[in-house]
Amino acid sequence: MIILVLNCGSSSIKYQLIDMKSANDPVLMAKGLVERIGLPDAIFTHKPEGREKYEAVFPIPDHTVGINKLLELLVDERYGVLKSLDQLDAVGNRVAHGGEYFPDSAVVNDDVIAKIESCFELAPLHNPANMKGIMAVRTLLPNVPQVCNFDTSFHATIPAKNFLYALPYRYYEQDRVRKYGFHGTSHRYVAQKACAELGMDYAKSKIITCHIGNGASITAILNGRSFDTSMGFTPVDGLVMGTRCGEVDPGAILYIMDKEGLGTADARNMINKESGILGVSGISFDMRDIEAGVKAGNERAIVGFDMYNERIKKYVGGYAAKMGGVDLIVFTGGVGENGPETRAAVCSDMEFMGVVFDRAANNGVRGKDKVLSAPDSRVKVMVCTTNEELVIAQDTFRLLS
Repeated sequence: MIILVLNCGSSSIKYQLIDMKSANDPVLMAKGLVERIGLPDAIFTHKPEGREKYEAVFPIPDHTVGINKLLELLVDERYGVLKSLDQLDAVGNRVAHGGEYFPDSAVVNDDVIAKIESCFELAPLHNPANMKGIMAVRTLLPNVPQVCNFDTSFHATIPAKNFLYALPYRYYEQDRVRKYGFHGTSHRYVAQKACAELGMDYAKSKIITCHIGNGASITAILNGRSFDTSMGFTPVDGLVMGTRCGEVDPGAILYIMDKEGLGTADARNMINKESGILGVSGISFDMRDIEAGVKAGNERAIVGFDMYNERIKKYVGGYAAKMGGVDLIVFTGGVGENGPETRAAVCSDMEFMGVVFDRAANNGVRGKDKVLSAPDSRVKVMVCTTNEELVIAQDTFRLLS
């Protein structure tokens, strides 16, 4: 089954074309990225396997035009990997928010579209953009079935004691205010992948997965089910991130709003785009720049770096306590996969809970799977590369086979 996987942002399209020979036998055929949609100098990069790379800058006014161009490239004589679009069997879409409607991925129909639209108010920056891709495919390929994979689905198993906020209950009943969690596709994938590589039983293990990057979250997985996660009603909660503040006293936000005369739009911008390690360091939201600042002795960079790592450690310890222990800790994401300094900082002084970290094994590890715990460590520690597009393709294959 040849599947086109789409991840549509407000001004971008990330895609992969995957031939699913079977559920566990994927073959990548092409991948690409469309950036700056809506501007006259949009950037289109298309990388077919075994063929010449395509790069161009030209106007792409909307997602339909962008997807139409990528479909043309898939069958192009020079850059294509398909003889005809008739070979395309399905499209899998990433959708950020499924509310409480979708505990699993879903085949697209009118009812699914209506429910995704009803979640626009819960994810105003993400769901409308995701929907643009779905509707563009409906227009361009009306007979090709589509599947949606939701960032929130994996967290549908979190119990009420962990997803409710201590607010008047009516806000949950009437306005759907609760913890939803995100990055679920990645957390599920790396947990299962690590267990398979280590010979552990995923359905009978206590696992903590750390998806660490510019956006970051940690999930406690108890016997194969999401038990708790650090992101909440929105992706701004939990860890210190690149530009997001993470957990903070809401009274402090209200105080700043009153003191500075900020409206809700200004406050939303502040906690999402001006905070995190960017706000603390004053240097950058990129951890590579922060690490350079630490080496240069920049005091605010050092504080930002320490805050970033200490918050991760706090959640790891807290989730181990909530599950009554932990068998496996997994690092993934941009920083999790490529930040040995962060991994070492998080796992230092954790021997009391059974973590014996192998610093030599950790040094220099970037972008590959590797066990980072010592042979005598009761708790296994591993870095795993994530592949959310593969999970979307696997779910599409499973639901349409």
